[in-house]
Amino acid sequence: MTDLAPRLPDDPESRADSLMTTSLPIEYDKRLMLVSGRANPELAVRIGDRLGVDLGPVTLKTFANGEVYCRFEESIRGADVFIVQPTCGNEATGVTANDSLMELMVMIDAAVGASAHRVIAVTPWYGYSRQDKKSSPREPISARLVARMLESAGADRVLTMDLHAGQVQGFFQIPVDHMTAIFMLTQYFADLGLDDLVVVSPDAGRVKLNKKFASMIGAELAILDKERPAHQVAEIGYVIGDVKGKTAIIVDDMIDTAGTLAAAGQTVLEAGADRVYAAATHGLFSGPAYENLAGAGFEEIVVTDTVPLRPGAPENIRVLTCADLLTDSVRRIFTDDSVSDVFGGENQLF
Repeated sequence: MTDLAPRLPDDPESRADSLMTTSLPIEYDKRLMLVSGRANPELAVRIGDRLGVDLGPVTLKTFANGEVYCRFEESIRGADVFIVQPTCGNEATGVTANDSLMELMVMIDAAVGASAHRVIAVTPWYGYSRQDKKSSPREPISARLVARMLESAGADRVLTMDLHAGQVQGFFQIPVDHMTAIFMLTQYFADLGLDDLVVVSPDAGRVKLNKKFASMIGAELAILDKERPAHQVAEIGYVIGDVKGKTAIIVDDMIDTAGTLAAAGQTVLEAGADRVYAAATHGLFSGPAYENLAGAGFEEIVVTDTVPLRPGAPENIRVLTCADLLTDSVRRIFTDDSVSDVFGGENQLF
C-alpha cells in the first residue's frame, strides 16, 4: 500500500518551519455596518441608536432619467453589512416603491463588489408580497421574482416582518428571518384596558392570525365575509360572530388604500359594535387612504413604522416603532445567535 500522507522533515527546526506554512493564524474581529436606503431612513436611525452605531455613509441619488445610483463612502471590506430598505415609497425623499426596490438591488451589488463579508437585506415591508400566486391566467408571481432578484444581487440573508403569506419564504434559497409585530400590537391593546373585546378577521385568509391575536388578549373571534371582484376592490357582506355591544378590533397584516378597512369598520358598527379599532403591521396608506378612513368611525388605527407615515395622517392613527424588535434581530444575526428565540419560536403565525 502506498503512503500518501505528507512527510515532515526529521529536523525539529525544519519541521516547525513546515508546520508554519500549512496554516495562517490571524485574529479576526467581526464588524457590523448599518446603512440605509432612502425608503425609511428614520427607522434605520432608530435601529442604529439602539445598536450604538452610526449609519454608514452612502451616496444615493436618482439621475434625471430615473436611474438610481449608490456608492459606499468608506471601506466595507470584511464587514457584515445590514441594509435597511423596505421596498416602499417615501414622499419625503422622493422615491417610489420601484425606486426603493432597485435601490436595494444596487446597494447589495455594490456591497458584494466591495468585498463585504455578508450582506443582509433588512426589508421589514417586502414589496410585491401580495402577488404570491397566480389569481388569473398569464399573471406573474412577482413575490417570487423579487426573491430571485435579491438572491441574484448577492444578498446572503433577508430580515423581514409579517409577510402577506408566510409561504413567500419558500421562494428563497437563502435564509429568511420572518419577524412579527403581533406581540407589540397585542401588548398595546392589553395596556389600553378595553373590556368586552372581539377580534374581527377581515377575511377567511386572516383567521389564523386573528385567532392568535384574540387568544393573546383574551377576546372572542368574529369573521367578515368578503369578496374581492378586482384588485384593490373589496365587498364586505356580513359579520360571522357576535359583535353587538362589544369593542371590536379588526386585525390585518397591512393597510393600503384602506377601502376594505373602512367598509369593514362600517359593517362591524352596523352589526352593533360599540367601538371599533384597527391594527396592522404595515401602514402603506396609499392613494385615497386618508380620505377613506376619515369617516369610517375608528377610535384608533394602530400600525408600526415599517413604512414611513405619509404627511396629512388623521389624528387617530398611532404608530408603534418596530426598531427594538429589528435591533434585537440584527444583533442576533451578527453574533450568530438564534433569531427565533426573540419570540420563543412562535413567530410562524400564518
